[in-house]
Amino acid sequence: MEMGGMSGIGLGHGELVELVRKYNRPGPRYTSYPTALAFTEEVGAEELLVTTEEETGPLSLYFHLPFCETLCWFCGCNTIITRDYDQVGEYLGHLEREMDLYGEWSAAGRPVEQLHFGGGTPNFFPPARIRELGAALHRRFRFADDAECSVELAPSTLEREHVAAFAEIGMNRASFGIQDTNPEVQKNIHRIQPHAKNRETMGWLREHGFASVNIDLIYGLPGQTVESFRRTLDDVMELEPDRIAVFNYAHVPWIRPAQKILERSGLPDAETRIGLLTSIFESLSGHGFVMIGLDHFARPGDELVRAREERTLQRNFQGYSTRGGREIAAFGVSSISQTTRAYRQNHKDLVSYRAALGAGRLPVARGLLVSREDRLRREAIHRILCDLELDRAAFGEKWGIDFGEFFAHAREPIEELREDGLLEEEGALLRVTPAGRLFLRNIGMALDPNLPAGAGRYSRTV
Repeated sequence: MEMGGMSGIGLGHGELVELVRKYNRPGPRYTSYPTALAFTEEVGAEELLVTTEEETGPLSLYFHLPFCETLCWFCGCNTIITRDYDQVGEYLGHLEREMDLYGEWSAAGRPVEQLHFGGGTPNFFPPARIRELGAALHRRFRFADDAECSVELAPSTLEREHVAAFAEIGMNRASFGIQDTNPEVQKNIHRIQPHAKNRETMGWLREHGFASVNIDLIYGLPGQTVESFRRTLDDVMELEPDRIAVFNYAHVPWIRPAQKILERSGLPDAETRIGLLTSIFESLSGHGFVMIGLDHFARPGDELVRAREERTLQRNFQGYSTRGGREIAAFGVSSISQTTRAYRQNHKDLVSYRAALGAGRLPVARGLLVSREDRLRREAIHRILCDLELDRAAFGEKWGIDFGEFFAHAREPIEELREDGLLEEEGALLRVTPAGRLFLRNIGMALDPNLPAGAGRYSRTV
């Protein structure tokens, strides 16, 4: 459903201000459930890996390529800042060793339907090393003919040869962060990226046949104004991306200390953030983009749009996905794998990661076995975030529960969300209103009985 500005949401400015003030509190993004804060070192690696032996279906592969030349001060990712390109060859060897060890647990011949290179900066890898990684992958895995293979790129250090190398190894989708095209904002966040470089990057991707290109933006950065961000949105529209993700800046300096630097330039106040949010919806809806769900927009006809319409949209650590129910096998430092019954995360530091592989072990640092109740709650939360509605009667029948009893803790929060115009009820159907789409994280939180533990460690929801 397209949204024609804030009027399409059904809220006046004053109403929106009050709701943001009320609901803008720390909360998860629900890329997993339970969230990563629940992961523990108490469960053994072998116990987690046994759940991989149980999987027989298609695979989704993720590779964390953590190196960056410089640190962007807003970044919340696990990165290694270096200009020592010799580390790439050593890291490739680690990835190959990890793939081989994983192969001892996973059934042979399973088709790979998705592949994603995340960072860090994947194009930190020189083109020759990109081709080496691609060859190593294709020696070990069988890719489906229609596999979605995507890579995150950093235009500031990207060359045409990088794009050519990624295309040669089978990458057909790309994502790159612009965040903001205003030079002053870029200076404030320590990420200088002239818009001419964005245009050049888009041209190279189209030239090499990338079927879909996503652009990432962030609102809530120091120095942003409503007027300046409208110009950023205009600049992005000029590039004609297929998808756009507009993230609320997650200020978590207790996790990423470099973010404290941003406070020197002053983060936007609540009124400005609301204006930025308004601009986003007005601009993207005006250009025909469809809101997928939390932060994501796509053009009509895009696979994400079709998946939402067909109720097959999924949510995982990469955000929204068109192909759910796949085991996510993740490789590289700090990466997170997911099976039906478990999550497991690799060591976050390179020294421990390397030591485990040297000892002949998969570098699992912590994880979680997921109970039936966890899976039930995960599906309920993800369905409301993906479908924007939940048939409580059908859900209860599917899982063999009384929905009202199982989610008794949610009665009061759901009623409050309904009274505030963010949810509506039609018999057993619970539906997110147009206004509620701005508060999807809060709606997910209503179904989450485990939220109080560590809630203050999350970023704010709006």
